Amino acid sequence: LKLHRKIFMYKKVAFLSMDSLENFYTYDKLLFEPLKTLDWIAEEISWRNETVNWSDFDAVVVRSTWDYQNDLSKFKNVLEKINSVSHLENDIELMKWNMNKNYLFDLEQKGVRIVDTIWEKNFNSSKAHHYFDKLNTDEIIIKPNVSASADNTFRLFKNNITEQLPILEKIFAAREFMVQPFLKNIIDEGEYSLFYFDGKFSHSVLKKPKEKDFRVQEEHGGDIQPFKVSSKMKEIGEMIIKKLSTVPLYGRVDLVRIKQNEFALMELELIEPSLYLNKDERSPARLAKAIDERLSKFAV
Repeated sequence: LKLHRKIFMYKKVAFLSMDSLENFYTYDKLLFEPLKTLDWIAEEISWRNETVNWSDFDAVVVRSTWDYQNDLSKFKNVLEKINSVSHLENDIELMKWNMNKNYLFDLEQKGVRIVDTIWEKNFNSSKAHHYFDKLNTDEIIIKPNVSASADNTFRLFKNNITEQLPILEKIFAAREFMVQPFLKNIIDEGEYSLFYFDGKFSHSVLKKPKEKDFRVQEEHGGDIQPFKVSSKMKEIGEMIIKKLSTVPLYGRVDLVRIKQNEFALMELELIEPSLYLNKDERSPARLAKAIDERLSKFAV
């Protein structure tokens, strides 16, 4: 009888995921045990599962939805549906804003240093060679404003971009995209990720691409290692989080060094970032605590 009462008292949280996580690295299950000690039962559920009654959950947390960019309208509809019957994290309006990398432009207007960026509505081959001159570089990165896991991200060289024009025209014919200088420091030094749970710094990692690549994600062979960031980098991360309309349950601030002691924001991930909970043994407990403190008030 006592066991049944205990089970009945558990609060339920769904981690929004995808149909298959094969070939992906995810560490959200490291939260299951620390959440259980706080009387939460967590379950990974695909956002495409149309049989789920989301009102059965006290809360839903968007996590490993790494294919949402392929069906953005449907994904937004699912979030709206969930938000109408359960408590959704992160905040739905914050996530919608974060879906389009134009958010970087917004943050720049608020005083955040970002990597130099040219914003385009669609691709025009006649303008392609001018990007190098405008950014004062021989290498550029072109990527969609809405993307994940470095999908459709191109590293292009001034002396051979002509060869890539047909595929660029096809992919970006009616798609917003951004152009940035290729930062060699991402290869030489790496990209720093700082993680914030409920506005508080948790841990950090240094991400480096594999040899002859520029993508830092594990799925592309990137090397991810724990790293103790400087107080200056923490201050930058905290400043960026404070610029947001609401404090997120989780946020990942990706920084790259652009000068000796200056950093620029590469990405601010508020929808489905890997949180690399495997790189800091205390981080699962920290996030579980943040989930409990933020979401318990919504549990029936």
